[in-house]
Parts: sequence; C-alpha cells; structure tokens
Amino acid sequence: MVSEYPRGTEGESSSVPHLWWEAGLEDYLSRLESQRGLSANTVVAYRRDLEQFFDYLDLRGIDALARVDRKVIRGFLGSLDGLGYARRSVARKTSAVRAFFTDCVRRDTLDANPAAGLARPKTPRTLPQALSRSDTTSILDSIDGEDPKSLRDRAVLETLYATGLRVSELAALRVDTVLGKDRLVVKGKGGRDRVIPLGFHARDAIERYVREGRPALVRGRTTPALWIGVRGAEMSPRTLRRLVRTRAGTFPHALRHTFATHLLEGGADLSTVQQLLGHVELATTQIYTSLTRRHMRDTYERSHPRA
Repeated sequence: MVSEYPRGTEGESSSVPHLWWEAGLEDYLSRLESQRGLSANTVVAYRRDLEQFFDYLDLRGIDALARVDRKVIRGFLGSLDGLGYARRSVARKTSAVRAFFTDCVRRDTLDANPAAGLARPKTPRTLPQALSRSDTTSILDSIDGEDPKSLRDRAVLETLYATGLRVSELAALRVDTVLGKDRLVVKGKGGRDRVIPLGFHARDAIERYVREGRPALVRGRTTPALWIGVRGAEMSPRTLRRLVRTRAGTFPHALRHTFATHLLEGGADLSTVQQLLGHVELATTQIYTSLTRRHMRDTYERSHPRA
C-alpha cells in the first residue's frame, strides 16, 4: 500500500514542477474555466484531484499519458482506499480522472481512453434536510427589526426561501436586476441562465431593505451589489453563509432544499422544480421524491381515521 503522495491531499499543491504533465494539465484547467464556465472552486478541486493522480504516476515511474492503462488507474483508486479516503472523495477523483482522459481523446492527444467505462464507487444517497413550513415561517418572522442589518437579513432569508438559489447565485445578485422585478434571471452552473419567479414576500423584503436599510450600509459608496455588509463592502458567499447560520441556525443549502421540498409537497411537478433549481439532470432532482413520499405517508397516518 502506498503512503500519502507528495501533494494531492485535500490541502494546497506543491510548487515543484512536473514538466511532463504540467503544461497539459494547465491547458485543460484553463479550458474548463473559460469554455465550460466552471466556478473557480470547482477548477481548484479538479486541479487537486488530478495533481494527486499525476503524483501517483510519478511514483510509479510513468512519464507519458500513453503509458497509462486501466490497470494503472485502478491501482490509483485502490491506493486511495488504503489511504482512508471516503467513498465520496474517491468517486469525485474518479470523475476527475475520467473527464481528463475523455478530453484527451476528444482533442486527439490519445487514441484510446484508458478510463472508458470506469465506474464511480457507489456513494450513499443522503436525503436533504429540509425545514418544516412552521419552522421556516418562525425563522422568517423572528427577524422583525427595523435596523439596516435586520432588514437585510430578512430580505436574504426571504429570497433564499422564495427562489432556492445557490449561495453563489445569491451573492451575485445586483440591485438593478432585482429591484421591482417579479422574476430573477440567474446565471447558474456552467453559465446557464434560468428564470425564477420572485414571490410577494421576497419582493417586499428586498424593496424595504434597498429603500430603508441598504443606504446606511453602503455609506455613500457606489456598488451594484445587492447585499452589503456592515463595513460597506459587498457580501461574499462566505459572509452570507455566516449570516444564514446565525439567523436561521442552518446553512443556505438547507433553504434551497426547503424551497424544493415545499414546492413538491404543494403539488409542483418534478420537471418544474428541476428547472427552478437549475439541475441539468432530472435524476438530481429525484432525490426529493423520497421526501415528498415520506410527507404523504405522515399526512395519511395523521389524517386518516383508519390509518
């Protein structure tokens, strides 16, 4: 069993050059960001996983892509188990290696794909943790202050619950594209646009915040960003996560799950929820059907006299 590699743990990568593969990797990562519109964080994850794979090749004396076969790749994945990586991490690294070699074949760098048909390790499917309707209402109604921070925080939570936005999408909102609108045009993963209705409660909270709270926070500065911190700077995804954690006792993604779950419980069809969430594959959205089936069962047992 191999020891941990020189780099490619879950931390930062080394600056030591690996000339035989480094240029090709940089080119691949650059295209991921520019052509596929992947976020900087996603590209960093690809870099970390692929550098770990190439470090494994270096330790095996492999110095060309043409010398990589399925046995080598399986050896790399097997070594990850020996190093104690969780199945989810191994599955992610498998996808990164497979995508890299698929790109090599597409660009005629290789004639055959050694990772073709390589299966991802099965990972347990965890159900999203959604808030109940009463808990959601209680959280929103508990933010009833008239100060700038309270107006902002109420608007943030109302917007998350009304739209199911990812926190990165929430942070990217601008005043001129939100104020007075009854729908949002959001650029999601892969640079894909989607349109999301904006309900009355969220619109009202945003308008109050922009009119009565934001001017005090922005302190005369000029910025198009909707969400402003106490020091007058636009809020990052990290600061928005902290806000939600403080105000709601949970994370922004839980409100995204809550948005989807409450829509399905209210009778929305799965394909509509898929479009609103910005999921490319319907299968990604289908995880919510387990939640709605459980809700249906609980409602039946609570309501039917012979249940």
